[in-house]
Amino acid sequence: MNQIKRSVLAAAAIVALCGFQRTVAQQPAKTWSQDEGVRIMTEVQKKLTRLDHYGVFDWLTFGIQGKTVVLKGYASRPLLKDEASQSVKGIAGVESVDNQIEVLPLSPSDDRIRASAYNRIYTNSALSRYNANQGSLARALGPGGRRSELMAGGITNDPPLGYHAIHVIVKNGHLILFGLVSNETDAAIAGMMANGTPGAFSVDNDIIAEHSKLAMK
Repeated sequence: MNQIKRSVLAAAAIVALCGFQRTVAQQPAKTWSQDEGVRIMTEVQKKLTRLDHYGVFDWLTFGIQGKTVVLKGYASRPLLKDEASQSVKGIAGVESVDNQIEVLPLSPSDDRIRASAYNRIYTNSALSRYNANQGSLARALGPGGRRSELMAGGITNDPPLGYHAIHVIVKNGHLILFGLVSNETDAAIAGMMANGTPGAFSVDNDIIAEHSKLAMK
């Protein structure tokens, strides 16, 4: 599990590393040295993955432009977007932060899709190991969770906490899966589970398999 978790955390930095290398080549006088850039990217990665409000229904990535950190991805709650900016601004060497994180619309319909997709994915026997709770959404929320309201919506403000390798993003009925799993079979299973989610208009499976060519770039 620890190896998988480390790989998931590294996935968010793949785009950043490629972007940093291009920036060094194009703007050598306006960016960090390579060693400094790697240090800063590592710190940004740690800061983002440790945010208090970053959960399974969010997905954050980042890139580098000169000495600016560009934040991208999806936040199910506005406070996560603000929290991400504040955490990165304090890193030594970062001159500015361009926060392009998209805040997802507040929607009871989208919440129902989140709840259903979560249950379909994380109660699957092959995929439960990618979840610290290893069970349904009701189990993830625990005794204090609003069990009677799960399938009726309301989970955006009370999401399951803890480690989740597969992130479930829902925007206006459209579902996107992000994350990193051990193999392509698990990625395919997650996609199949998501495709059966009631109410979802479309499903995009952007999960990366740990040993795929994309993950190794």
